[in-house]
Amino acid sequence: MHDSTTPASAVFSRAEIAAALLLGCVALMMLGLQPVLLGELVNRQRITLEGVGVVAMGEIFALGVGVILAEKLLPLGRLRETAACASVLLAGTNVLTLVAKGDLACTLVRLLAGLLAAALFWITTMVIVRSAKPDRLAGIFLTLQTAVQAVVALWLARWLMPALGWQAGFVAVAALSLLPLTVLHRIPLQLGLHAEAVKASVVSWRGTFALLVPFAQMCAVGTLWAYLAPLGQAAGFSPNSAQVLVSLVLFMQLVGGSVASAAVRWWRAPVTLAMGVVLFAAIGLVMHGLPVGRLGAFTALCGVFGFGWLFLMPFHIRLAFDVDPQGRVALLVPAAQLLGSAFGPLSASFSVNGDQVGRVPLVATGFALLVGVSLLALRLRAPASALRPSGARPE
Repeated sequence: MHDSTTPASAVFSRAEIAAALLLGCVALMMLGLQPVLLGELVNRQRITLEGVGVVAMGEIFALGVGVILAEKLLPLGRLRETAACASVLLAGTNVLTLVAKGDLACTLVRLLAGLLAAALFWITTMVIVRSAKPDRLAGIFLTLQTAVQAVVALWLARWLMPALGWQAGFVAVAALSLLPLTVLHRIPLQLGLHAEAVKASVVSWRGTFALLVPFAQMCAVGTLWAYLAPLGQAAGFSPNSAQVLVSLVLFMQLVGGSVASAAVRWWRAPVTLAMGVVLFAAIGLVMHGLPVGRLGAFTALCGVFGFGWLFLMPFHIRLAFDVDPQGRVALLVPAAQLLGSAFGPLSASFSVNGDQVGRVPLVATGFALLVGVSLLALRLRAPASALRPSGARPE
């Protein structure tokens, strides 16, 4: 049951939730495929090595900004029409990437793809936030979309593209972008009694600090993830062995997301996220000071990093509801996460000198400490009634 502080949630069927999660998996799929597909564009001299980062970060930025624009501009009463249009146009944009040549052209095409994917991801966000257990559903979605990215990336890199050529990768992504058309009839028509009020609301100062937490935390995560391979080589791994670290992080993400799906209902968000501050600050400091050749220690750090990455993300939703039970802040959490994922590597790039990436972990540590400052600001500005355990939110 709900009290006066809890927003009315829509009663979604399992089929409706599954359809919404499918839309989100399609929307975010390219983020896990960028190393495979953009790497091929570099190999085929479609984009330069210097430009690949701009193309990748541009698409992530477009996704984050697109979610914010969708929340302000797209109609809540036409979710099925929105999904259909976004799906078809996204498929066409992925095919259009095949003819784009040059850093600017590819960046513009992928920016458009990011905006279209954001429309699909916005629908997923609306359903998650209006569900009965949004934090738990967020954990399930994060784990699911990570698994989808890993499986599709493996399929493209090991089987499809070696057999049919690099173009087949983008054609396959275009075909997968049409999957939302198969579940249009399952996309919910109603999003809860207060959906319109939530959509039109303004975020408070406390809400701003609550959004700074996922933004800064994903800055730290994105910084380490973007430079994981060169950091691994600097630690003593061969280039091929450094790629194994990527698989390890993806596996530990799945473990972390699975554990978080249960833990988020019982653990307090501020305390858990504060532990994340210590964890990521320590990972950055230890990576920076780790002597060359300590491969076991570096591998362990990567495993902890992957686990913490997805374990902490559902707590961003939990914190948002603690700050604003009406869900206004929670709607913007995915955008803050995406923008942080792009801004972190962009900031860290200024600390790179040639192939020297030794200062990158310190940048991640700095962002982790910013999370701590944001949590402290939330604590100082919290009214007495807000200082209750996260799990106290009524069902």
